[in-house]
Amino acid sequence: MRRTKKERQRLLSETIAENPFVTDEQLALKFQVSVQTIRLDRMELSIPELRERIKDVAAKNYENEVKSLPIDEIIGEIVDIELDYRAISIFDVKEEHVFQRNGIARGHHLFAQANSLAVAVIDDELALTVHANVTFVKPVRAGDRVITKAIVIEQDNKKHRTKVELTSTVNGETVFVGEFDMYRTKGEGE
Repeated sequence: MRRTKKERQRLLSETIAENPFVTDEQLALKFQVSVQTIRLDRMELSIPELRERIKDVAAKNYENEVKSLPIDEIIGEIVDIELDYRAISIFDVKEEHVFQRNGIARGHHLFAQANSLAVAVIDDELALTVHANVTFVKPVRAGDRVITKAIVIEQDNKKHRTKVELTSTVNGETVFVGEFDMYRTKGEGE
């Protein structure tokens, strides 16, 4: 069904308001137009590109919540966090993140996203990684969106330790898993 430009732009605004993390490619498929048309519509409507929308949501919602490091030092963009329980971040893999010869993302970017999320989920001024056990399950490529979820699975306040389990996915498929043993300064009775 072909829509008028005005109707498409109204629906585009509503869709982005409901889900600020929707990509231009997803919008193009939904509205059966080119990605360029979506970009032009966004420009006319003064709707920023996805990366800026993610930063805005993160800054508004989580900047004052994360205690263990500045929000701009987190690799990826936090889209949900409940300190000492869980967190979610998004990382869009670009050409500068992959090896030139095979287009596969360098592992340190995936590790950095997971590690910084493990630090961010800790409800403390200082959190450091003591030990990490990680597995790279599948290759990640430029253009992929990596969604990483952190879940606090254990806290030992006497030892000032927290275990965080992390899972990274691309299009619902697991690409990276890890368990991070984190040191925190807060302990029992603090």
